[in-house]
Amino acid sequence: MDPIYVFGHRNPDTDSVVSSMAYAALNNALGKSEYVAARLGHLNDETAFLLARFDFQPPMYLTSVRTQVRDIEFDRPPTLSSGVAVSRAWEVLRDNVGLSAVPVTDAKGGLFGMVTAGGIAEKDMESIQHPVIDDVPVFNLLSALEGLIINDESNVFDTISGEVTIALPSSDGTVLGIHEGSVVICGHQESVVEQALASKASCIILCQTDLAEKYRGLSSSTCIIATPCDAYRAARMIYQAIPVGRIAQIKNIVHFHMDDYIDDVRDAVLQSRYRSYPVLDENQKVVGTLSRYHLIRPRRKRVVLMDHNERAQSVQGLEQAEILAIIDHHRLADVQTGNPVFMRNEPVGSTTTIVATMYQERGLMPPENLAGLMAAAILSDTVMFKSPTCTSHDRRIAERLARIAGIDLEELGKEIFSLGTSASKSVEELLATDFKEFHIAGHNLGIGQITCLDTDSVLSRLPELMPAMEKLKQDKEYDMYLLMLTDVLREGTELIFLGDDDVIRMAFNVTDMHDNHVFLPGVVSRKKQIVPALSLLWG
Repeated sequence: MDPIYVFGHRNPDTDSVVSSMAYAALNNALGKSEYVAARLGHLNDETAFLLARFDFQPPMYLTSVRTQVRDIEFDRPPTLSSGVAVSRAWEVLRDNVGLSAVPVTDAKGGLFGMVTAGGIAEKDMESIQHPVIDDVPVFNLLSALEGLIINDESNVFDTISGEVTIALPSSDGTVLGIHEGSVVICGHQESVVEQALASKASCIILCQTDLAEKYRGLSSSTCIIATPCDAYRAARMIYQAIPVGRIAQIKNIVHFHMDDYIDDVRDAVLQSRYRSYPVLDENQKVVGTLSRYHLIRPRRKRVVLMDHNERAQSVQGLEQAEILAIIDHHRLADVQTGNPVFMRNEPVGSTTTIVATMYQERGLMPPENLAGLMAAAILSDTVMFKSPTCTSHDRRIAERLARIAGIDLEELGKEIFSLGTSASKSVEELLATDFKEFHIAGHNLGIGQITCLDTDSVLSRLPELMPAMEKLKQDKEYDMYLLMLTDVLREGTELIFLGDDDVIRMAFNVTDMHDNHVFLPGVVSRKKQIVPALSLLWG
């Protein structure tokens, strides 16, 4: 079954990551084992600390949900080694109706070439004009002719070469075309066999005759093969014994990988003339072939959006995915779906609170370590219950999870928020902390948030921060760039800003601003306080 990817927003925070993990675990526990938790960015220090603290591995890193080759039902025909007989390739093409080509592999399973019915027919037609075989492996020849070598066991033959002749007597009784190195096909014609042996023919093929008994055990440099085929069939099957690698197309092969995106594949297919294209895995091994009709209606990846419902905050290629559900606690934004989906959006302080409630509704208790991780996520997103988004429901759920996990919420909260302003963090890491983009009434802005116990250590780095913020603002073409330093102890936010000063004055009714930053008492929520204030100002 194809996986269902569960993920939060880009630049993931703890609530985004943990709610995804908890929702996937809930569904898998209920028997829906295809749910896979994922993340859209690198983990911040807080989330990494908490995952390690409660003994969890980070979710998989998902960069895009664009439809890939692995998402389509491409053909998976047998792959043939370059040394097998052409007759085997023909059997595969005959038995797989609609298959236009068969991949040919090298000794390591990598792509060697492609063989088609047209390529086999072309070689067969060439054999009429040039009835010659060159170094055909004797095992291939025996397989194609269903024959066996009747020479003395001491005679060893590896390959057969020569001009192919069906021995027919002339009017004077002689047989034309028999000379040294020939491949002679005959029936119950003892004189022909003797002439071929005397001429040192490369091979004699005895068709449907008991002469084989007379020559059985003969020691000779000429390979003698007995076959149940008649002369006509034997003559045709000789060319079917040629190694398939010799007639395969090996140059300018257009191939694709499992991770290639269907959009790119379509472009490449439109610019080529082939009917079938080999598909390789990450180890360069051939896993199948695809044709144009496979690209008409590819399967889309199935996803669940956690802690967001805005395209700008979601994964690349979301428009190509099938959204199954949205679990969130933010305002409704611009994600659109082609079909009705399960939607749960509640005015609580943390998406993890919603997921924990779903555990309760289904009569399922999360394991101790998961309960502790979920409690930590609620503490993080509600800023230890000080955020205006926090509700009594958040607190009750967190306390219940803490009892299951056997942890103290206040001590855990202090551990969490003491990580926010580590002196070892680079400017880039600080600016990437819990960062989101917003598009409000024609204005583009980026807002990062660092929740900590001490804002002074970050403010002391303003000479480093401001140039980096200015560069990001220009590169991303933001109208405004904000960095929130939310102080848990002071219960407010030191807002560092780049953009129009008047916007900050009017939106937050402040006058005491200096050096592009201002303290906003009581402001701890980006979602409930910063974004709504700007939205109201800009209409």
